[in-house]
Amino acid sequence: MNEEQSWVMQAQKGNDEAFTNLVETYQKPVFNLCYRMLGEHELAEDAAQETFLRAYQNLYRYDQKRPFATWLLSIAAHYCIDRLRRRKFSMFSIDAEDEEGNSIDLPDFDAPNPESESIKGQNKDRVHNLLKDLDATDRAAIIMRYWYDYSEKEIAESLSLSVSAVKSRMHRARKEMATLWQEQEDDLTAEMERRHYESPAF
Repeated sequence: MNEEQSWVMQAQKGNDEAFTNLVETYQKPVFNLCYRMLGEHELAEDAAQETFLRAYQNLYRYDQKRPFATWLLSIAAHYCIDRLRRRKFSMFSIDAEDEEGNSIDLPDFDAPNPESESIKGQNKDRVHNLLKDLDATDRAAIIMRYWYDYSEKEIAESLSLSVSAVKSRMHRARKEMATLWQEQEDDLTAEMERRHYESPAF
């Protein structure tokens, strides 16, 4: 039995110090997953705290045959998926109208802000922005695969999907991201050409 398994067993018996050790060990990976899912520091911090609270409350359900990290990150992923779905539903589930019955265009809260636009040339930020356009479950699968090196089987277990469903979702997500990436490339190229032609000749 390794140290982590010992902490888990002690925490399951009510040892708060052992659970604190688990929190300190996994605080960073849990926060990073939440941040990549939700895209905002404050939301990610709240989600990470909620993840550890839910893990503490459900420790008795944890199966020690399964890696603790996989179990913990699956709690984080499910919580973030729920947050994203609720946020999207609250924004776009109804057509907003003013008092005269005219439609109101709702702002796109997922659109990149000016600050992130200013550093759009950096691939890391571009990938992060592309993730925002994916379905919440697809986003979780991509993050688990490419940031945490989870196998398709581990992703399936974490997200309560079949392996074939994970493969299908990841294929669709990669295709969607590739298309969006190419569209951004085309837009950047067009913008550079426009600026070139508009710049004064000396």
